[in-house]
Amino acid sequence: MKNLTQRLEAVAVAAICFTVWSRAGLGQTPPPVILEVDLENYVQYWDDVADPSKLASVPGLTTGAYRSFMQNAWVADIVAVNGMPARGTYVNRAQMFQFRPSIAAGQTIADINRNGGPSTEVFEFLQPDGTPIGTVIGIGLVAGAPPPGAPTAQTNSNKAIVGGTGAFLAVKGQFGTVVSENVRMASESEDPSLRRVLGGGKIRMVLHIIPAEWPEVLTVPTGPAIVHSADFTLVTPDKPARAGEILTLYASGLGPTRPGVDPGKPFPTTGLQVVNSPVQVVVNGTAAPAMWAGGYPGAVNAYQVNFRLPDSTASGMASLALNVAWISSSEVKIPVK
Repeated sequence: MKNLTQRLEAVAVAAICFTVWSRAGLGQTPPPVILEVDLENYVQYWDDVADPSKLASVPGLTTGAYRSFMQNAWVADIVAVNGMPARGTYVNRAQMFQFRPSIAAGQTIADINRNGGPSTEVFEFLQPDGTPIGTVIGIGLVAGAPPPGAPTAQTNSNKAIVGGTGAFLAVKGQFGTVVSENVRMASESEDPSLRRVLGGGKIRMVLHIIPAEWPEVLTVPTGPAIVHSADFTLVTPDKPARAGEILTLYASGLGPTRPGVDPGKPFPTTGLQVVNSPVQVVVNGTAAPAMWAGGYPGAVNAYQVNFRLPDSTASGMASLALNVAWISSSEVKIPVK
């Protein structure tokens, strides 16, 4: 902690001022944000119990069946995002309609071919250690063809992302299913405390997110605001970075911190404000977790990230980007020798 405080004080007196920093991605098209979310222990609990005293009362496997107009609650564990370990919970509340252009008895005549809706779905994401990241909230129609413009990985459903919290505050977008395997239907009489013991299916959802704000590496007149951690001088062609060196960059848009500040307020000048979300620095396609990422004291929406330049980084101009809560910044270039 003491070393970090000394570093922050050193930067405060350096010739790098937040007043001249700007978004590195200004004028660039922000990179798309596609999250492939892996879910396990996925169970559909069907609303088939008339007596409330019988809800969640059976300590074993049950079988659920559905008819049009029935409602259900789907629950699953988030285990990975874009192949990175994660934790969290997925919950869906939907109503079955069985919309069909050509119907059988009990189905719902319609111009669309989908199983039901509207479904209200919530993804609450946690880091592997349980640190909260944020929530994505969606609503839409279940099954059937994906909508026009959906990610090519999406195989079905037509759902909109209508908002979020934490790192996903005010996001929008669309989402649906990629693949599902052995999804289990149960009665709402089954005890949900045994869901992981009794097991369920696996499913992958793909979320196409449009954030309210992307993370960005800040810039000074000479280029990216990235310094040598040893002496806090800027990385420049005259003083390039070296493979394996510890560097410090300054950024915006990294989202909430712990223990936190009120929206729009500056980070306090005492105490550390650690970024809630997982933060990676990606150099020439090689990603490494940040050594430390937190709010810059006295600044609003400005952060410091300490990282080690990968040993494999070749000499020349290296491409560098931030990845925060699986949302990537625009790339910047730094000289490496």
